[in-house]
Amino acid sequence: MRLERVIAGEPPPVGVPLAILPVDVQVGAERWSKGRRLSAEDLVRLTRDPTVLPGGAIIVLVPEADDLHEDEAAVRLATAVAGPGLELRGPVQSRVDLIAAADGVARIRIAALERIDRIDPLEVFTVFDGQIVRHGDLVASVKVAPQLVAASAVALGERIARRGGPIVRVASFQPRRVGVLVKESVRGLARARFEASVRTKVESLGSTIAEIVYVADDEGAVVAGLRRLRARSVDVILTAGARSTDPSDPCLIAIDALGGRLIRRGVPAHPGSMLWLARLGRTSILGLPTCGAYSKATAADLVLPLLLAGEPASREMIARLGHGGILTRAMRFRFPPYARELDAPDG
Repeated sequence: MRLERVIAGEPPPVGVPLAILPVDVQVGAERWSKGRRLSAEDLVRLTRDPTVLPGGAIIVLVPEADDLHEDEAAVRLATAVAGPGLELRGPVQSRVDLIAAADGVARIRIAALERIDRIDPLEVFTVFDGQIVRHGDLVASVKVAPQLVAASAVALGERIARRGGPIVRVASFQPRRVGVLVKESVRGLARARFEASVRTKVESLGSTIAEIVYVADDEGAVVAGLRRLRARSVDVILTAGARSTDPSDPCLIAIDALGGRLIRRGVPAHPGSMLWLARLGRTSILGLPTCGAYSKATAADLVLPLLLAGEPASREMIARLGHGGILTRAMRFRFPPYARELDAPDG
């Protein structure tokens, strides 16, 4: 880009079919905002009114071959950054917002995001990876600070964004069938409270409880319970009462006997060290140690939304919980709405 001086009372610069306004100015009853594209007619208006230009003159920006206007640059970068589950809004003053198109889980490729944000003057900023978002929520924004930016910088950002999948996406909740297996003696009001709690969690995320099965604390009963739930074609099984640190626990033995595999004992978040995760064919199993844990906000309330958004149980999914995994009351915004009023630790 080059700079041209526009002086009140003098002819506008020669050979400038388009210029960019770098500051706000008042032109008669109109306010022209910085970043405005100035036509040849606009330049003439500026020179005819000496009261418009501070000090009688103003510097305008004249784009050259490799220059992009800030709005065009922001739209190009936002289009490259945004993945499924997002809608673009803007640009407004070179900012394009990425809005959740449905309820779901925000997924951010943090390392790639940081590589883009190392490029001057590109800016991409987001919510936390794994944060629960609702339809219409702001998930990310893309902005370019100067009024003109080198096209080569935007192209580099686009290449990074498109390498390895989208930088930002929303994994939307899908209607899934959930089975619950309880290896505890739970009766009366305690059972009613537990069932109400688990139904609230699952149904608020758009899924349904297929069946809640109560079983004895032995391998045969657990095997029969798991088979019963699989026969109901459930996508996810929630359990309560298994001891993840005890290799002889009937739940862990039953999963192995049915050809499943334990993926993780404990997750890198607090509270969450007693959670466990397994796979039985295509069915993900999320285990909590006791029914009482369903009435508290724990790492399970970050894992369950991921499973109901279609993410398969994996070590990679669990490893990503470590960043932001101190789930104190101050971190309630990361949880689904149902969990934001539940008990949470102070530290």
